[in-house]
Amino acid sequence: MDQMGTKSKSSSPFHIAMYPWFAFGHLGPFIQLSNKLAERGHKISFFLPTTALPKLQSFNLHPNLIQFFPLKVPHVEGLPPGAETTADVPFNLQPLIMTAMDLTEPELKSTLHDLKPDMIFFDFTYWVPSMASQLDIKSVLYCCTSAATIAYLLAPASSKQDDGGELSSEDLMHPPPDFPPSSSMKLHLHEARVLSFITYREYGCGVSFSERITLGLRGCDAISFRTSRETEGMYCEYIEKKYGKPVMLSGPILPEPPSVGLDEKWAKWLDQFKPKSVIFCSFGSECFMKKDQYQELLLGFELTGMPFLVALKPPAGAETTQEALPEGFEERVSGRGVVEGGWVQQQLILGHPSVGCFLTHCGLGSMTESLVNDAQLVLLPYSGDQFVHARLMSGDLKIGLEVERREEDGWFTKESVSEAVKMVMDEDNKVGKEVRENRLKLKKVFQGERFESDYLDEFVVKLQALIRP
Repeated sequence: MDQMGTKSKSSSPFHIAMYPWFAFGHLGPFIQLSNKLAERGHKISFFLPTTALPKLQSFNLHPNLIQFFPLKVPHVEGLPPGAETTADVPFNLQPLIMTAMDLTEPELKSTLHDLKPDMIFFDFTYWVPSMASQLDIKSVLYCCTSAATIAYLLAPASSKQDDGGELSSEDLMHPPPDFPPSSSMKLHLHEARVLSFITYREYGCGVSFSERITLGLRGCDAISFRTSRETEGMYCEYIEKKYGKPVMLSGPILPEPPSVGLDEKWAKWLDQFKPKSVIFCSFGSECFMKKDQYQELLLGFELTGMPFLVALKPPAGAETTQEALPEGFEERVSGRGVVEGGWVQQQLILGHPSVGCFLTHCGLGSMTESLVNDAQLVLLPYSGDQFVHARLMSGDLKIGLEVERREEDGWFTKESVSEAVKMVMDEDNKVGKEVRENRLKLKKVFQGERFESDYLDEFVVKLQALIRP
């Protein structure tokens, strides 16, 4: 083992409290990081809503070092009884979950006072740094989104707030003047409109989403990202300069290889096709498309003439996948196309030899999983930070191709879906060749023997320096 690895494992263990936003897209990355730190001998106290405990317990790989502390989430008027995570409510009620989470502060503070951890990792609860300081605990804002998102959306918004204003959708279409010059980041009009609404709407009682993150970034002792210098180095440097505090990288925290095999149903279906010939599409658990775009997407897959497996929740207004399908679609694609409305084993499907193309909504988890597989990437961002992730992959890294969309409203056609898929799947296509080569280079880096462990060892050394300078 190299010197850095020896140092990190032989250094005296520290104790970290974890307090992620009550959404499974955040609870998951926090438990993944907890496992990596516990693997190195460090103690974790993990705070979460009571109802989330049964779903997360099986992901605790080191129960001797990771202890869960369920919090009683107070009821907030407007929330359904028993709602404690974003999975329990529709999108428009998520700010009320944030309000409820803020109300767990007294219980959290009391428990932290007794536990006396060295530091606390948090994300959306902007009041944690102040509370932690009172208890002589260091605070680390661990971002579950990309560094590019924070750099593009929130660092400029922070400056604007100081002047008493907000970034308009026109402002959001272009990066600020001091942005890294080699960045290809910019937003389309329809994306900027969506993000302007999300960034400045109230998120929890009396505070906007933008203010919530900005106050956390300013108040914490260090900022941390689940990313690497190879993919987002310039954005990490920009944020470090902007906020004047250390930015620590844990590495992307690649998903653990599944302990079970692919379901026989999907293995049998995929096995009948040639290597790298199947299109796989998955948009995550919180994406609800409009019915017309849902149908246009499916018709785009049909138009390719290639086999495809689509895992999408039924669109808004439809109870089942069956009732949302285009007329005659099922009969026309019989034998080569399947649409599944429930959960599928995405990581295992991506690793199947028959899968040659992955059409993704650009969620950070899906993006990370895709980087260690061979499927070519077609990008169709749906909301929020996914727009920034799409630019990162298509513009900065040039490892994927975006589906062409209408500027003003983001509408895409079946023809634009089919064209993007065909371009990345065609070995002779110039664009397809470029993204294929870039994907291969990055995959080799990510699969390097010590890529992940070196990042985590360096991360541990920096955490040690934070608490024991």
